[in-house]
Amino acid sequence: MRWLVAVVVLVGCAPRSVLQSGEASWYGKEFRGRPTASGEPFRPAKRTAAHPTLAFGTVVKVRRLDNGRTVRVRINDRGPYAKGRIIDLSRRAARRLHLLQDGVAPVELRVVGCRGAGARCR
Repeated sequence: MRWLVAVVVLVGCAPRSVLQSGEASWYGKEFRGRPTASGEPFRPAKRTAAHPTLAFGTVVKVRRLDNGRTVRVRINDRGPYAKGRIIDLSRRAARRLHLLQDGVAPVELRVVGCRGAGARCR
């Protein structure tokens, strides 16, 4: 019985696998207040992001590969539409990654949870 508890604890604490690697970009003030694909207004001061396929409400840990900085964001929009990019971050999320000046940077994504009213992250 003890070994079963140990296995359950270890599996629950195991790092989540990398979902995707590629380039991240950010979008900001010019979209403030406009509806996102999920229907909520875009707010650059929130830690949100656009992803082409992940369910709205999915929480993703984004790690910038060239400096190691991380941020957790909630998917609430669709995009990016630029070739080679895998996620568009809000201004606040981009600032955490020190991405504002660079504009684009290599990242990896890990799904870490689900949040939001009626969120169905599967």
